[in-house]
Amino acid sequence: MPLGLPTTRARVAVATVGLLIAAGAPAAYATLGEDATSPAAGTAQTRGKAYVETRLFFGTERPDGGPDVTDQQFMAFVDKEVTPGFPAGLTVQDGRGQWRDANGTIERERSYELILLYPSAEARLHDPRIERVREAYRKAFGQESVARLDEPTRADF
Repeated sequence: MPLGLPTTRARVAVATVGLLIAAGAPAAYATLGEDATSPAAGTAQTRGKAYVETRLFFGTERPDGGPDVTDQQFMAFVDKEVTPGFPAGLTVQDGRGQWRDANGTIERERSYELILLYPSAEARLHDPRIERVREAYRKAFGQESVARLDEPTRADF
């Protein structure tokens, strides 16, 4: 038999592999669309309830060259602006970050990460509160921005 011409057996094998791939592709793509909160296939129990995790990132350097925001100033801000709207709890973490400011300069600074967890059903209620916190910090400390990240998650307390 000349090279390059497949035998009947080879053609059947190639066709079978092609059909298996085609049949498996929809299932593979379907799992890519699942969100992080969906239980893995075959798990007996899903832990926790649907929540939203919001992370806010606060820089501490002042664009006007004034003194950096101190720990005491930041915690006083949290007590006044955040705790009343989120009395169930929150987490503050120290960080180091960088970002490109409006002038194109890469700024590196000490920062704070504020983490809020709240039931998904309360997301519409909390959204304007979170935006007020962001705006209050920008105004109080002369910041260009307070970054916000929202992720669906599951939480169990």
